[in-house]
Amino acid sequence: MRWEELDQQPCSLSRTLAVVGDRWTLLVLRDCFLGVRRFDEFEKRLGVTRHVLADRLKKLVEYGVLAKVPYQQRPLREEYRLTERGLELHPAIMALVSWGDRHMADERGAPIRHVHRGCGQPMRPVTVCSECGEPVGARDIRVEVGPGWLDLAEDILLDKAGQQ
Repeated sequence: MRWEELDQQPCSLSRTLAVVGDRWTLLVLRDCFLGVRRFDEFEKRLGVTRHVLADRLKKLVEYGVLAKVPYQQRPLREEYRLTERGLELHPAIMALVSWGDRHMADERGAPIRHVHRGCGQPMRPVTVCSECGEPVGARDIRVEVGPGWLDLAEDILLDKAGQQ
């Protein structure tokens, strides 16, 4: 599988990685969730070249993760805001941050705390079943072929049948 063909794969993870699967894009998204909106702010915080930053922002806008919104008319100046689609990436970003807090922090601990506005307590993300609300981990989930993968599954089955 070629990197530039990820968005054509019958796999939701591959398709998602085609949009957000490089380090600069993930760091742009991190900064978006921290309230950064303007090109110059991203550039200053990330230390990335203008060309790379422009490319990542353009891709996020093309895929509907960010929207360019004017904040000044003369001259026209725009900022980048998370769309609903972009906001839905928050659990994935939080899961990566939480993993980093547990496995990559130094002796001082996590560099920032996430505090739940509702109860005022520091929190960590927890994945729960959408149907029963119980916490779930990798060992609690069974994977089945879904309708979006039927063609590929049929090809795999046909290949296996031909090999027998």
